[in-house]
Amino acid sequence: MPSPNLPDVVLWSIPAFVLLTVVEIVSVRVHPDEDAAGYATKDAATSITMGLGSLVFDFLWKIPIVAIYTAVYELTPLRVPVLWWTIPLMLLGQDFFYYWSHRGHHVIRILWACHVVHHSSRKFNLSTALRQPWTSLTVWPFYLPLIACGVHPAALAFCSSANLVYQFWIHTERIDRMWRPFEYVFNTPSHHRVHHASQGGYLDRNFGGILIVWDRLFGSWTAEAERPVFGLTKNISTYNPLRVATHEYVAIARDLKAADSWRERAGRVFRGPGWQPAPARVPSAPRKVTEGAA
Repeated sequence: MPSPNLPDVVLWSIPAFVLLTVVEIVSVRVHPDEDAAGYATKDAATSITMGLGSLVFDFLWKIPIVAIYTAVYELTPLRVPVLWWTIPLMLLGQDFFYYWSHRGHHVIRILWACHVVHHSSRKFNLSTALRQPWTSLTVWPFYLPLIACGVHPAALAFCSSANLVYQFWIHTERIDRMWRPFEYVFNTPSHHRVHHASQGGYLDRNFGGILIVWDRLFGSWTAEAERPVFGLTKNISTYNPLRVATHEYVAIARDLKAADSWRERAGRVFRGPGWQPAPARVPSAPRKVTEGAA
């Protein structure tokens, strides 16, 4: 099957990203909300720089990823044609596997080291959506089932780009809750504010991309109640893009160096971001037997 001719929706959307961000900045200036996180110049500049850098690094990572996907696609006898009615089905499938990729990148530390970049801002606005990682090589295994089912790599790239573009507008505090049926099915700013919050009850919730129904089905959905506090449980105090992109990898390397066993090293890499080894048990002193004891 020849490569389907599908547009690069991310590149086509860049003018809209710029326009909507400017509109939001003006909105924040004209009608400020004292309780909202708002904008900060250095923070927004870092987010935009991370976004531009991710375009370069993603292009480099695509070389080995496309090679693997193409090999798997050529080996499978299945083929999904790119038609008007199959594209929504492929989008649905991509969104399902995006949910599990996103969830995995929150609960496995070596994957979190990539995704933490997107959560490192203490602001929540449209520029935050552009704060993308430079090490997204960890994402591709989650979509292998789609390729094995006959989805062309170019069609998967289109669906992934559409998913990314959808998520741009949900990074805002300027939109409150929406029409209830829409909120029930789709990811919205309210749902995504919960996802970016650092409070205990909000941690590792609302992983959906386009649809929020996956979270409802798999027990990871939480409604927005108290106002979110954005950022990390242990925030970083840097606007240096290179440090933002690598700080968790540096922390993992430091923990591995200090680890006392291979078990601990494995935990530091493959357990959750907050995992700590169990404290060593101190052997209790033998009980002294007194004379005359029964």
